[in-house]
Amino acid sequence: MKPRISVLTLGVADLEKSVEFYRDGLGLSTEGITGKEFEYGAVAFFDLQSGLKLALWPRKSMANDTSIPLQNPSALEFTIGHNVTSKEEVNVVMKLAEKAGAKIIKPAAETFWGGYGGYFQDPDGHLWEIVYNPDFMPED
Repeated sequence: MKPRISVLTLGVADLEKSVEFYRDGLGLSTEGITGKEFEYGAVAFFDLQSGLKLALWPRKSMANDTSIPLQNPSALEFTIGHNVTSKEEVNVVMKLAEKAGAKIIKPAAETFWGGYGGYFQDPDGHLWEIVYNPDFMPED
């Protein structure tokens, strides 16, 4: 398989609330909610880097599309890693997320492996790691 991942989709309970968090709170770019004319079609896409998209899709729509019954979500299934270029940027992003309504799970601090980072949860409990890793610098 060639790594052609182009969309990461998060299941959400309240699409409008989640769009507000990511668009208005974190400042991610989106054209807003599309597909409202379809019973299970409402979705929002956010532009990330290198053509990658973050999609928000109601969990009930995801359950319908996959034929998997709705289940209790778990924050420990995966994390979304957001790598930044400095410790100061970690602090800025963590404060931005908290102001937007995120729950700070682990405040930013030095890591055992020589980096600096912290964790927050979005309104649906999705876990984000904001991290400065001097050995894994992002491209701007």
